[in-house]
Amino acid sequence: MASVKVFLDNEQDTVELGKRLAHVITPPLTLNLSGELGAGKTTLSRGLIQALGHEGAVKSPTYALVEPYELGDIELFHFDLYRLSDPEELEYMGIRDYFTDKSICLVEWPDRGHGLMPVADISIAIKYVGTSREVEITSGSTKGQVLLSKLK
Repeated sequence: MASVKVFLDNEQDTVELGKRLAHVITPPLTLNLSGELGAGKTTLSRGLIQALGHEGAVKSPTYALVEPYELGDIELFHFDLYRLSDPEELEYMGIRDYFTDKSICLVEWPDRGHGLMPVADISIAIKYVGTSREVEITSGSTKGQVLLSKLK
């Protein structure tokens, strides 16, 4: 498992990191995003999703649990598991059906789905450092290691 640390000064830096990620990722891919409320998980997701071709708003799917995006031949699913009260709820929504050879799955609050989520290719942890953010990007698979090397 390799990792890279990045420091972000503001919201635009967070969006730009999402755009950089969009240029190196391909399906199938699972990307986990963790960090405190307001740390920038959805902002990073917005940069990534818009860089892949989505025009319009990118909102956090907190209440719906998942927001689908059709981006050419890529199916992108943006999950927010913050309001998940029991990981078993993921079974009822058919969670495994989302993780296909054509999909990129962005998962905010992945720890809430403990035991039912696949191993992430890339995990991104965002921490507050004063008014800035420290981001640690870690690979969880061989594909993740290749993507990480392209990001550097």
